[in-house]
Amino acid sequence: MAILQSYGAAEVVTGSCHLLQLHSGINILIDCGMFQGNVEERNFEAFGFEPSTVDFLLITHAHLDHVGRIPKLVKEGFKGTIVTNRSTMDLAEVVLLDSAHLMEEEYKTQYRKAQRRGEEKKVKKPLYKTADVQSVYHLPMIFAVYDQQIDLGNGIFINFKNAGHILDSAIIEVIFEEDSVKKKVVFSGDLGNDDDLVMSSPEIIKEADALFIESTYGDRNHKGVEESDAELQEVILETFKNDGNVLIPSFAIERTQEILCLLKQMYDRGDLPACKIFLDSPMAIRATEIYKRYHEELSEYCNAFLKRDGTIFDFPYLYYTLRVEDSIKINSEESRCIIIAGAGMCNGGRILKHFKHRLWNKKNALVFVGYQVEGTLGRKIVDGARRITVYGEEIIVKAKVHTINGFSAHADQNGLIGWMNNFTRLDKVFLVHGERDKQEIFQQEIKRRLHKKAHIVEYGEKIGI
Repeated sequence: MAILQSYGAAEVVTGSCHLLQLHSGINILIDCGMFQGNVEERNFEAFGFEPSTVDFLLITHAHLDHVGRIPKLVKEGFKGTIVTNRSTMDLAEVVLLDSAHLMEEEYKTQYRKAQRRGEEKKVKKPLYKTADVQSVYHLPMIFAVYDQQIDLGNGIFINFKNAGHILDSAIIEVIFEEDSVKKKVVFSGDLGNDDDLVMSSPEIIKEADALFIESTYGDRNHKGVEESDAELQEVILETFKNDGNVLIPSFAIERTQEILCLLKQMYDRGDLPACKIFLDSPMAIRATEIYKRYHEELSEYCNAFLKRDGTIFDFPYLYYTLRVEDSIKINSEESRCIIIAGAGMCNGGRILKHFKHRLWNKKNALVFVGYQVEGTLGRKIVDGARRITVYGEEIIVKAKVHTINGFSAHADQNGLIGWMNNFTRLDKVFLVHGERDKQEIFQQEIKRRLHKKAHIVEYGEKIGI
């Protein structure tokens, strides 16, 4: 019997890592992501399995919580084959190099401080370095194409389907035979929305012996895109009326591109007042360039922009600030600016500099457009923190705080259940990639609306397929 064990994204949102051990002796790992927020210390723990025994690593998409521990996996012995979409590896390179750079810089800072206390041995070394990221790209790779089956040998076949979450994100089907019985295990990855501006809708799957489905927003439903559009526009107009600035902490991949499309749409309609919009994130700028390169994978809406303007995201009010000195110059802009900066959960990046200069001013607005994991600075602000610490300095939060969840790249409860409802045969359902309390709500909704039992996967639990 095939066995599945989850060593991440089990009763938590982050750290996606699922090991499928087949009766044939082939071991397949689906994702190897980084833990974030309250559980980030798990990144330094052992995987729970021997990396050298993994034959194939399948990657659903390039978000940090799905690829962030791959260099550690390689460093600790993985020598197998990576299977994913080509653009995913391009995006992952941006994500992993940024991650390595931040960890190396943080280590140097903490080490200098520890030296003054004589406590150098207490400082944890980086999870991996830039050289370890480069080692990932020396491994054999098979590049998937949506809806084209891949033969891994030993009677194992893989299908990548469009998940509609970010550029070339994938739902993965693993098909194999045991005791003359063919089985199909489906991993949803992160599922997108049907009304996303940038991405196409998730593909429909019809059959599965076992479905491992994300449950990030299994407890709630999003506002519609039009309603969210109007809400963001209202925040911008109100803030500009008071000569303030709008801060948007944004994930570099997908959320940033959607926000740029939305602002460009407002500009086209004449609903966006004259202003300066700064994309102040080197990682987001590089990711946006990759999105442009693979524009065929994007929505018809994006490609209509490209056909009309020769560019998808650019318009007159938009400025890219790749260099540090250009980022610093933003501080001199007193009013009517929109600043989009990473990190999306405010656990690092240039957004912290803008917090230091603008979060204490009641004229300004802070808009969250993505999920904030427990334990992150973003979650603390969303939960009502009135004071935060940035670079060792206490900052009072006087800017108006808004959360607009309609821009989420994750399907909501109705979207997830609607997608599951398309199955004509679905034997077992397993919930991953969600906080326990939200999974319990989702579990009850699946039972009520689909008349199916769903099991909440625990860390390291052995599940027979």
